[in-house]
Amino acid sequence: MLVLSAMVGCVSDPAPSEQLRLTEQALVQARSVGASEQIPELALAEQKLTAAVAAMKDEHHREARRLAEQAELDARLAEASVLNDKSQQELEELNRRIARLREQLGDLQ
Repeated sequence: MLVLSAMVGCVSDPAPSEQLRLTEQALVQARSVGASEQIPELALAEQKLTAAVAAMKDEHHREARRLAEQAELDARLAEASVLNDKSQQELEELNRRIARLREQLGDLQ
């Protein structure tokens, strides 16, 4: 009985086409802000998306959806990481400029 209900559960899962589309968009967005394969989260997202596509081809829709959701989150984390790094660099540059201005003002007094 349990095997039958598990099989029915798998069959009733719709193909996660929309989730795969969202995941692909998240990967494109992460790359557009500068994420590359050197960022572990992006590499992991790409691996999970590949596994999700393979699971979908094998009609393991639940597994495909789970992997695609994880891949989307990993891609968003990669994007956030890149944006955070860029913000940190900009902040450091602003702090350097402020320090230079303070030095210049000190020289004037």
